[in-house]
Amino acid sequence: MDMNLMKLMQEFGTDQKCRDVLEELRWPEAVKCPRCESEKVSRIKERDQFDCDECRYQFSVTSGTIFHDTHLPLQKWFMAIYLTVESKKGISANQMKRILGVSYKTAWYLCHRIRTAMTEMNPKLLSGTVEVDEAYVGGEMKGAGRGKGAYLKNKSTVLGIIQRGGDVRLSKISKADKRTLHAFIKGHTHPKTKLVVTDEWPAYRGIADHDTKHEVINHRQKEYVRGNIHTNTIENVWSLLKRSVAGSYHKISEKHIDRYLDELEWRFNNRSNPYLFADTLKKLLGSGRLEYKELVAA
Repeated sequence: MDMNLMKLMQEFGTDQKCRDVLEELRWPEAVKCPRCESEKVSRIKERDQFDCDECRYQFSVTSGTIFHDTHLPLQKWFMAIYLTVESKKGISANQMKRILGVSYKTAWYLCHRIRTAMTEMNPKLLSGTVEVDEAYVGGEMKGAGRGKGAYLKNKSTVLGIIQRGGDVRLSKISKADKRTLHAFIKGHTHPKTKLVVTDEWPAYRGIADHDTKHEVINHRQKEYVRGNIHTNTIENVWSLLKRSVAGSYHKISEKHIDRYLDELEWRFNNRSNPYLFADTLKKLLGSGRLEYKELVAA
């Protein structure tokens, strides 16, 4: 399902067209009861529902998914999903509100439900040459002083690792100490990863082992590339994140930063995927409901 805006409007301009594609994606072979998984199912056309002949459970294509009980037309859901995956720097709730003609609360809730569904479960381990770097996202540092400790004071710390030519993994961390950095690297890389490249931050020291080499690029000494030793790939990801914050979101809540990172990670890792729209729909079909009260809870 290679998608563009005109194709989206033509092919999914009605609720029924949206339901038809969700049905095809959710049950590519045959409709199954989500409760007992029986394929003996009758269609109730006038109610857009199905009736299981085995357990008598009545359900629809959106039952048990993130779309369940939504009051927003599926056409607007589809438009929101398309805008989210095709906006390289992300799209703000305010912009979504204007495009869809909904309230800010509805747009904000919609954006976060889509982001939550983008979370990768059990992502594959990275290998080969990987680059690791931390970045700091947040407000101004007025009066914070100088040095890395002061820099951390008013910002959220995020950590990223990327396989050259491959995927990226991003996460918010509480602090960039040795235990946290080493656990993150080892948790996302294959044991036989050949090379880990980092900057000179001392907490990275000791990450090498008998079959994994660790090389350092010293930014403090104005060193940015030494042959194939650099962190430019992961820094390009940070550039995307910071442009998203400055140009689209303007600010992001520390509480929800992991959702923004999941969105960026999903988009980046699917940057060459011509079927990203369909794959994102599948992700949402596999995601459960996210209550508004869960998002706003302290």
